[in-house]
Amino acid sequence: MAPTRVVVAEDEAIIRMDLRELLQEEGYEVVGEAARGDQALALITEKHPDVALLDIKMPGMDGISVARRVNAERMCAVVLVTAFSQRELIDEATAAGVHGYVVKPFERHDLVPAIEVALARFEAERLLAEQVANAEERLEVRKLVDRAKGHLMDVHGMSEKDAFGFIQRTAMASRRQMRNVAEDIVSGALVPEATSKG
Repeated sequence: MAPTRVVVAEDEAIIRMDLRELLQEEGYEVVGEAARGDQALALITEKHPDVALLDIKMPGMDGISVARRVNAERMCAVVLVTAFSQRELIDEATAAGVHGYVVKPFERHDLVPAIEVALARFEAERLLAEQVANAEERLEVRKLVDRAKGHLMDVHGMSEKDAFGFIQRTAMASRRQMRNVAEDIVSGALVPEATSKG
């Protein structure tokens, strides 16, 4: 399995170096380092890491602002590394969508669990967002197919069963999605041939 890829953003060079060494010893791959928040955001956008370690207080852009941008686009998991543990900062970090939090001075046994928990949270969020999108898509398709069925029943006198069957058969025969067939029926671009028997 490929190692977890990390971007480290910390304005103090010594702490940044310590973080890099510690992460590498633990089997993580450090794909980028930044001393400023704006550099960190650029690196995250370019390198697509699995997780970003962000110091809260950085020049250019603070860690919480970077976290907010990263989470808005679901780029990667975010762990804040900071000397500050005030309640307001933690609340602000949580609101920005941060997945983990480590207070300096930290130990190796603080950092690794924070990263692993952050990765698990990020993955859970990603799956949830995917499921919501799929559920919304299914609902949209169902509404559209219902509208098309209603159109076939009202305009062409079909039963509900026949209307649904027509949509399904047309989709299969033309190798198109039911959504597209339903759109054509509703717009009038697709009209069934005479359905009355006798």
